[in-house]
Amino acid sequence: MFDWDKWQEIFATIRKNRLRTLLTGFSVAWGIFMLVVLLAAGKGLYNGATSQFLGDATNSLWIMGGRTSVPYNGFNSNRPIILENDDYEYLNNSHEDVIRSSSSKNYWGAQAIYGKEAANYEVRSVHPDMQYLEKNWLVSGRYINQRDIDNFRKVATIGLRIKRELFKEEDPIGKHIRVNGVLFEVVGVYADEGGDNEEDNIYIPINVGQKTLSREPEQVNRIVLAYHEDYTFKQVKDFENTIIADLASAHGFDPNDKRALRIWNRRENMQEAIGVVNGISIFIWVIGIMTIVAGIIGVSNIMLIVVKERTREIGVRKALGATPASIISMIIQESVFITSISGYIGLVLGVGVISLLRDKINHDFFKNPDVDFQIALITLFILVIAGTLAGFLPARKAAMIKPIEALKDQ
Repeated sequence: MFDWDKWQEIFATIRKNRLRTLLTGFSVAWGIFMLVVLLAAGKGLYNGATSQFLGDATNSLWIMGGRTSVPYNGFNSNRPIILENDDYEYLNNSHEDVIRSSSSKNYWGAQAIYGKEAANYEVRSVHPDMQYLEKNWLVSGRYINQRDIDNFRKVATIGLRIKRELFKEEDPIGKHIRVNGVLFEVVGVYADEGGDNEEDNIYIPINVGQKTLSREPEQVNRIVLAYHEDYTFKQVKDFENTIIADLASAHGFDPNDKRALRIWNRRENMQEAIGVVNGISIFIWVIGIMTIVAGIIGVSNIMLIVVKERTREIGVRKALGATPASIISMIIQESVFITSISGYIGLVLGVGVISLLRDKINHDFFKNPDVDFQIALITLFILVIAGTLAGFLPARKAAMIKPIEALKDQ
């Protein structure tokens, strides 16, 4: 039931102590403001971390040659392990039941020219499955296919960013670009979930790239294998160990030599990155909560002062029949009011600052900081709890005041 008299008393107390209430409210508003900003920053870190894996299939192993760190079977250490086409073919044929899609990959920096436009991009010679492995989706035309490889076609699928930079508003399909002096027909334009940074690549057939752009036509920089998405961590680890054993046998290095091969398990990498970000998020919550606790202590202190100043008034109330519950509710109501209003101001300011800065912050590892509706509800809930806790001890002290002693208070 709404008690207007009680609210009038609360407002009268606040007006009487404007500066004190303002400073106390500021501590609460600052705590909520910092919590909102920190949580938005945590969201930005999470988005940045996950975006690093959007450009590739997470159920994939990326295999690269390294250097041996120990002698083995008569071979010296520090020997380079160079992957070749035969390694790719062998792994595909040996693990057909595990591999969902696969591609070898070579890449070079190269200048691409169309008409009067020229720019440097990364050229990637790949198999058709790289469309899935790199999570490329077609905007127009088609992707590299097996017929291109079989017929040694000089064709290219280009990123959306390249299309904008070289062709402007012109349709690139069927046009030719010159890459390091070699003409390639553009057959498709792709976009990538990873954004602009993944849309400045030129994809060409694996054998065409090896023969025209590479000094070593049988070598591959990477072998990418995608396993079944429902594989458990143990199954993936067993598959990885089998691949290491196969390549160790083919290239004559110790299977336990961790430096002989470099293998990125994208799912494992993503889990590790998200685990780190989640740890940072927990730390952010702790810092934010501690900041709010400082504000709560301030509100609690001011309410203790209010109780001290109104000791005589409270004694008169109790002498006239006021119950302890009514005294407690009055103190807590004032505490919740100060905390809620101050906290709401801090919440609005925090959301406002994030909204202003969100579009201006776009880094590879920090993207789209935001405060979602769930966080706002949690923050409001924290405000109510904080106000109640801040007022509880002063209210309990007020309820324990004996009328006779209160009336003696000067």
